[in-house]
Amino acid sequence: GFIGSHVVEEALNKGYEVWAAVRNKTSKRYLTDPRIHFIELHLNNLGQMRMALHDLQFDYVVHAAGVTKVRKKEKYFYTNALGTQYLAQAIHATSPQLKRFVFISSLSIFGPIKDKEPYEEIKDSDIPQPNSRYGESKLQAERWLQASKIVPYTILRLTGVYGPRDKDYKMLVDNVRRGIGISVGYQRQDITFVYVQDVVQAVFKSMVAEKAIDKAYCISDGDVYTSRDFCRIVSDEIARKHHCRRLLVQIKLPIFAMWAACFIADMWAQNVTKKPTTLNLDHYKIMKQRNWRCDITPAREDFGYSPEWSLQQGVQQIVE
Repeated sequence: GFIGSHVVEEALNKGYEVWAAVRNKTSKRYLTDPRIHFIELHLNNLGQMRMALHDLQFDYVVHAAGVTKVRKKEKYFYTNALGTQYLAQAIHATSPQLKRFVFISSLSIFGPIKDKEPYEEIKDSDIPQPNSRYGESKLQAERWLQASKIVPYTILRLTGVYGPRDKDYKMLVDNVRRGIGISVGYQRQDITFVYVQDVVQAVFKSMVAEKAIDKAYCISDGDVYTSRDFCRIVSDEIARKHHCRRLLVQIKLPIFAMWAACFIADMWAQNVTKKPTTLNLDHYKIMKQRNWRCDITPAREDFGYSPEWSLQQGVQQIVE
């Protein structure tokens, strides 16, 4: 996947022996280094994973596999929640010396718990109230890890991740390339981002930090933005690259218009293309949330997380 491929690269750079768990149809476009070992795992099949992992023992596992868009909502739980449980159980059975299981979770587990102005930061200690199936599935996975304690874990709750190889934010960039910037809702929306290389930093710093064992952390770049900020930065970067001035039209859609667009796209995916789409009714609940501020102080204090990429720098990379 997007995040996983960057984690693999950094692990190789650090001198680890690296095994990439893939599906039989996984693209290996970004996994071409000959040092990578591949293993096929089926997250929905505990027996298959135990057999595949039988002769392998790992010091660290980074679990970045999951689904962010599906046709059938139950697949969120089948893959994100039950799949995480099965993987942890298989690793527990085959790698008793495991030092850390890093689980890539999401800020979406909290839902719109602090959507009233003035906005406050979401904290790791807050009580989650997810309003999407995706958020619920990630929260189920977290709670199972926390309750079972069969592997020493660290949970990273990521805000919106962007960077080279990402496909979801590419849609927004393509709109800006056409001269259109879109935001949703008339109430102020504070959004947060994290560049993929800062996610990679958080993964490798947290997995060797004793203070981070059996804890969960919010991860962002530490700043707060608006949709207009993102669109403006992308537009300016495209103009810089092509040495031209650009006209950007900022369009603010009412909430119901976004709901209608997601409903139509969802129905089209369900009944016509038979393929999942980013614009769907579950993702609509995430897009309409007004406050994505989060507190990254615990990550700074416990494992020295220090975001290195501003939105301006990161956007330059994705435009390139």
